[in-house]
Amino acid sequence: MRKLFANIDLKTKKYIVQFVALVLALFAGTSCDKFLDEVPDNRVSLDNLDKSAQLLTNAYSIAGYQFTDWMTDDVGYTRGVNLRTIHDQAFLWEDMLDDPNEPDTPILFWNETYSAIAHANEVLNVLSSIPAESEEEQNKKRAVESEALLTRAYGHFMLVNLFAKHYDPETADSDLGVPYVETTETVFIKQYKRNTVQEVYDKVERDMLKGIELLDDSFFANSGKYHFNRNAALAFASRFYLFKGDYRECVDYSDLLLGDNPTTFVRDLTSDEFLNASSSIEGYPQLYSSPELPSNLLLMRKISLFHLTSYGHGPLRDFYNELFSLNPFAGTATDYRENPAYVKGDNALFPARYQNLFERSSLNSNTGYPYNITLAFRGEEVLLNRVEANIYRNRLSSALADLQVLTDKRYSGGDVTLSIGQLRNFIGGNLNDQNVLLIYTLLERRKEFIMQGMRWFDIKRYGISVTHEPLSGDAVTLEQDDLRKVLQIPITAQEVGGLAPNPR
Repeated sequence: MRKLFANIDLKTKKYIVQFVALVLALFAGTSCDKFLDEVPDNRVSLDNLDKSAQLLTNAYSIAGYQFTDWMTDDVGYTRGVNLRTIHDQAFLWEDMLDDPNEPDTPILFWNETYSAIAHANEVLNVLSSIPAESEEEQNKKRAVESEALLTRAYGHFMLVNLFAKHYDPETADSDLGVPYVETTETVFIKQYKRNTVQEVYDKVERDMLKGIELLDDSFFANSGKYHFNRNAALAFASRFYLFKGDYRECVDYSDLLLGDNPTTFVRDLTSDEFLNASSSIEGYPQLYSSPELPSNLLLMRKISLFHLTSYGHGPLRDFYNELFSLNPFAGTATDYRENPAYVKGDNALFPARYQNLFERSSLNSNTGYPYNITLAFRGEEVLLNRVEANIYRNRLSSALADLQVLTDKRYSGGDVTLSIGQLRNFIGGNLNDQNVLLIYTLLERRKEFIMQGMRWFDIKRYGISVTHEPLSGDAVTLEQDDLRKVLQIPITAQEVGGLAPNPR
């Protein structure tokens, strides 16, 4: 059972991208030549705020990072499913560089995220030339700029946390990061440089804070959960400062969202609504990921096969059952995150969270793209971010109070009141109160976000080792400081974009 706990000490905490090498200009520049003044195709001319706002729908990457779960300690070798080359590569922490069009891969994430960034940059590039005479137009212009800045910041933030080392204040100035692209492309092939991790974080912070300053929810009233609304922006800041290790700022931005009564932003899995939905393997994901839930802060469409039960590795049945039976309530409480779950292959289970959807290429076509609507930010994450930050600030009573909020909406049966002494007995070992709370918080994060792409970042942040057992051969381990925890940037980014590869 103890293998489910990370062996972490606060004193020894470890601060713990194929680039679009041929990024073309999205829109042609002007020319004094009359022939070149003619628009050669049906591309949109960004000459007003409505068109700029519409273009920003493409500033959200359609590639997800849930493939990282195949590299974590939440999965085992799954039999009876469709296993492609990428699945075995991910399982053994080999570089996944084979097919740039394969969904659920680092290459696709790199390409599509930089493509999304390019859309944000195009909007930022033209905004200064778009007139805004009335007060309403000026407010809308600020709102468009806000969304462009937030999407650009978020894209780079996710890239640097996948394709670079986790932020470490002692080495961030020299650690290789990713290119921070701030301008539109005007040449066919452009050489880039890898900014340091510190430079990327500084630029992300600048764009993020300016985006929050300019943000106006009123312009996204009819589609607020699919844009960077205020709550999503605050959740982004909460995650950013947690990963940076700036715990005061993490708490401050978390407080702006959650306030003193965070229950609104934590879905109640013990409620009749969720309990009734749990009898429907289709209805539960619809409810869980509904934009109507206050806990769901930002939803994004992702091209993905990840949630298919016939595809890729998943949590082995024994592990899954043990994980959700593990709690400090002496076997008297039920963790309602365990069910419903799909049967996956011959030996695994998979939590029902997102719907598997399909978009046809045309009305009469049988081909198209599998996708899901992913929860990019959730209230529960912000709550757990605040818990973790308060632990490091030695505000343990506040951390415990927030953990109780989550507990009340995840467990039922018997007394589910938390205390430090109870958690110390549960976890075992000669640990101080901070370590007890931290280890328990990471366990709760593991349960809360299982198979949603978040575990990998905790593994990087805390230098957690992972052991996988392939179908044949000896077990293999990804060590605490293993270089393979930094995903390799694509070959074309190296060969055409001129970027240095990550060391191996």
